[in-house]
Amino acid sequence: MSPRDADPRRPEGWLGRYLDFLAAERGLSVNTIDSYRRDLQILERGLGPRRRLEEVRREDLIRVLKRMRIEGRSPRSVSRWLVAVRGFLRYLEAEGVVEQNAATHLDFPRTWRSLPTVLGYRDVEALLGAPDPATILGMRDAAMIEVLYSTGLRVSELVGLRLGELHLDAGYLRSMGKGSKERVVPLGAEASSALTRYLERARPELVGKVGGDVVFVNRRGGPLSRQGFWKILKAHGRRAGIRKTLSPHTVRHSFATHLLEHGADLRSVQLMLGHADISTTQIYTHVNRERLKRLYQSFHPRA
Repeated sequence: MSPRDADPRRPEGWLGRYLDFLAAERGLSVNTIDSYRRDLQILERGLGPRRRLEEVRREDLIRVLKRMRIEGRSPRSVSRWLVAVRGFLRYLEAEGVVEQNAATHLDFPRTWRSLPTVLGYRDVEALLGAPDPATILGMRDAAMIEVLYSTGLRVSELVGLRLGELHLDAGYLRSMGKGSKERVVPLGAEASSALTRYLERARPELVGKVGGDVVFVNRRGGPLSRQGFWKILKAHGRRAGIRKTLSPHTVRHSFATHLLEHGADLRSVQLMLGHADISTTQIYTHVNRERLKRLYQSFHPRA
């Protein structure tokens, strides 16, 4: 029995085969596949115990959509669910299991794209200075936050970094992003210094006899989880007096916005963020326009 077959979360039947297809043929990440699984299990629960997913009808989908609306799900969440369902039914159609995709003519809810939360330069400096560099954990936290702001990595990419992916002498690291796509990301001098200090003085103390090649570890020497880093970042945000909503993605948004504000071109930012489509990166141009409008209204005498 393979490790995947032993996974108690792995659904059986056509849903399990579809998730295997997404991993093997589409090369989607574990986190993305888990998201598909959760969305499709919402549909599975909506059908009840006596109906199989391949028996879904259009009226079933409409019923689940109405329930999601009553529950107050956001348009973005509902749209993501509908994308997952359409993809699954398209797969069943290609396999000859169903004759027609029941989700084909269902409309997506109207969505709006909210501007991301971005930290100001003072907040960034306060956050970077919050960890205590005199302690083992402080050196680790300082290195993680410096690397996050210096590279714009996703939190899963940050906690998944391996020692062999660091090239500190050359000033860059390699990151395995969504869809198992590797990219090269420049690493600033401050981040390199903090990382070197952590690797030489803190990580050996934390790892001890545990071993392993994960760069950032917890206090027991094992790999640090995404949730673990989220808590660490929140704690340092409170210590720094940051009032804005703070998450690893907030730091990623700040990285991209600050690059554009200092003259970086959109294509370069897209490559550093690992966006497959430049339209995803273009939201940061809206952030810049909003900032320019605020500056104009604050300082122009005829505003």
